[in-house]
Amino acid sequence: MQLARALRRAFRPRRTVRLRLTGMFAILFVIAGAALLAIASGLVVSRSTSVAAATAQASSSQGLQARLAQAEAQIHDLQSQLKTSSGPPSLSHQLFLASLIALGIMAVVAAFLGWVLAGRALRPLRVITATARRISEDNLDERLAFGGPQDELKDLADTIDGLLERLEGAFAAQRRFVANASHELRTPLATMRASLDVAMAKPEPPPVQTIMLAGRLRAELDRIDELLEGFLVLARAQHGALPDRAAVSLGDLASAALAVRSSAIAARAIAVHADVSRGGAWVAGSRALVSRMVDNVIDNAIVHNEASGWIRVAACTTAEGNAQVVVENGGPVLRQEQVDQLAQPFRRLGPDGTSAGRIAVGGGSGLGLSIVAAIAAAHGGALDLAARPDGGLRVAITLPLAPAALASASA
Repeated sequence: MQLARALRRAFRPRRTVRLRLTGMFAILFVIAGAALLAIASGLVVSRSTSVAAATAQASSSQGLQARLAQAEAQIHDLQSQLKTSSGPPSLSHQLFLASLIALGIMAVVAAFLGWVLAGRALRPLRVITATARRISEDNLDERLAFGGPQDELKDLADTIDGLLERLEGAFAAQRRFVANASHELRTPLATMRASLDVAMAKPEPPPVQTIMLAGRLRAELDRIDELLEGFLVLARAQHGALPDRAAVSLGDLASAALAVRSSAIAARAIAVHADVSRGGAWVAGSRALVSRMVDNVIDNAIVHNEASGWIRVAACTTAEGNAQVVVENGGPVLRQEQVDQLAQPFRRLGPDGTSAGRIAVGGGSGLGLSIVAAIAAAHGGALDLAARPDGGLRVAITLPLAPAALASASA
């Protein structure tokens, strides 16, 4: 059943505007040709009837001598009709058949001409569609700039240009707001941390409760700093801000991330299975953002793992010609519908692995995988999250390979 449905979809033509216009042209031509053929046939029949009536009227005005000649003429007519019915078709019948054949040929020609003319008429619309599809958040400053007469297509292109201009302004305002808000919020946070340090540095020893409160405040201030930094990175990645685009090796970044986190990995007795090669899987992009992306997925595998668990990290080139880094970790069995939500901001699983969709508490800001997804999308790649059947999570990031010349120059 599914195979038959797939075959029907494959062989069923797409009902495009060009196909509909072609069909309309062909149908109108066939209707007009059939009407013309019917009118011509009606005129021929009417003329034949008029001639026969005139002949009969003339013959009725003659005398008795003419009636005998009329009877003889009728006999001759019957004989000629018998010969005609058994012989070749009449001239009118041949003309009718030839007209039908000519109508069929011209219908095919009209359909072809309609297809060509419809394509030429819709060519500006295809240009507008292709240009609008190419314009994205990375280049909202580009415009269609459609030239031509002031017709409906020109009005459509101008309307899309106006929409793109408003979108560019909205995204620019959003970027400015996130950057300014994050920057302005750091000033009072720094003041609060300095005041806390001054209070704890007095000569007399503070009470134990004050020391505990100061430690909690410092931890919360650090979390807010981490959250603001995550906001900045997420905003830059979502809007394609790639300031330092260059060739970057995913293998080098993964090796460096594992080396930096070796103490945290040893503290939790996590076994690491690394399949990364130095100078492998080159991508073109921002080194800072790509490094943050790899760090986040490895941090996620360490933090959301069980004690004495395991991590598998691989950086390679796929058969499709892309660079890919894959990070897997053990843990409880997860449901795929929960895992699919982890790339959204402030979404993470609870300690039991069953409570997706709540604001992150402890162990992270809840922005890690959403930052990863945004950075991958900004570099033309994708993030794939999959629940492992025997427990844990598989995170795969696929990015386009860097050009060979750029990779060799950076190696």
